[in-house]
Amino acid sequence: MKSAVETLEPTKVKLTVEVSYDELKPSIDHAYSHIAEQVNIPGFRKGKVPPRIIDQRVGRPAVMEHAVNDGLSEFYASAIRDNSLRPLGQPEIDVTKVPGLVAGEDEGDLVFTAEVEVRPEIEIPELDGLSLSVDGLEVSDEDVQGRLDQLRERFGTLVGVDRPAADKDFVVIDLVAKIGDEEVDTVSGISYQIGSGNMLEGLDEALTGLSAGETTTFETELVGGEHAGEKAQVTVTASQVKQRDLPEADDDFAQMASEFDTIGELTDDLREQAGRIKGQNQAVQARDLLLEQLLEKIEIPVPTGAVEAEVHRHLEQEGRLDDDTHRAEVKEQAETALRNQILLDTLAEKLEVKVAQGELIDYLVSASRQYGMDPNTFIQTIDQQGQIPAMVAEVARSKALAVALRRVAVTDDKGETVDLSEYIGSDEDDAALEQAEDEATQEA
Repeated sequence: MKSAVETLEPTKVKLTVEVSYDELKPSIDHAYSHIAEQVNIPGFRKGKVPPRIIDQRVGRPAVMEHAVNDGLSEFYASAIRDNSLRPLGQPEIDVTKVPGLVAGEDEGDLVFTAEVEVRPEIEIPELDGLSLSVDGLEVSDEDVQGRLDQLRERFGTLVGVDRPAADKDFVVIDLVAKIGDEEVDTVSGISYQIGSGNMLEGLDEALTGLSAGETTTFETELVGGEHAGEKAQVTVTASQVKQRDLPEADDDFAQMASEFDTIGELTDDLREQAGRIKGQNQAVQARDLLLEQLLEKIEIPVPTGAVEAEVHRHLEQEGRLDDDTHRAEVKEQAETALRNQILLDTLAEKLEVKVAQGELIDYLVSASRQYGMDPNTFIQTIDQQGQIPAMVAEVARSKALAVALRRVAVTDDKGETVDLSEYIGSDEDDAALEQAEDEATQEA
């Protein structure tokens, strides 16, 4: 089989593929066999109809059409591999020549073209010359107090108060939303904490200063249901105002809320927790900064067809195909996601990132928890859907950033070198993991 590539755009190519008659022959034989199973011809059992009879009764063109359709996907895939292309969408295939349309003719080539969007070629800069600055690890008393207050809130009690509602108070409310004279939504008896911001824009301001039994009205944009995005007049009534009373931060509280006997021991542990979280945040910050730096240094063309396909899929799922404003937002998000994917896939190849089986399993188990599924059931479902390669690619992208960070100079706000190996691993860790898996495979 011969193939040639013509670059139409930075993200689109045209493949011209020539398949010899001999290479097409297995597909032709399969076509005859399959047609023989389908047709009823007097004097012949199903599956035993000779090719010459099929040529007479069904027609040679029908056989060749079946053969071409049967083999086309593999010929296309082979041409993609031969030319080291990385498709980002479905191809537009045009068959321009079919051999053997006349019975007895056994030479000539199948010729077809395939236009497809592909991952563009980009140049990753040398990582050794890059440097990043992240926040320091210093844990302040305010950090510790914040964690202690969060713990106290978990053991706090709500107590009704006879005063206007203030920030952080809990208010039991009734809501009625109207557009014009039409009542479009209503809820009753729900508890809402002022400042949480998880309901309607303007609700926090409306409730602040409102006492039990009082009512007010404000205008806002609805965020759910068939009227999402529309302006509405919302009437809110406060039936109760409650504040959260927190337990005293003393030894008794430490014994109730933790495994420690004293508040001092609990505070020390909270300080250690805050330090660990800051260390994790350093790694996340460094990762994000590295990705940002690379994106600034590299011009990455984005395949328009792949973006439009993702935008259409997203809007169709939401039932918002006619929402042009939302379409623009989704398009921007899709372009950003695809640009990141192209960069990280190229980075993974440059760094020769390998995904160990254990790393893939850890990722799948973590993903199963997000979906609330049993890990084994989740993995079987993903495998049946043919999504394992996509999962491997996702792990490789994440690992590529970690491996890249090992080659970048990372310092904190004081200019001191930051060791992120606890979070991003090391080359030695990867080598040991690969060796362990190789040994396990050999033993199996």
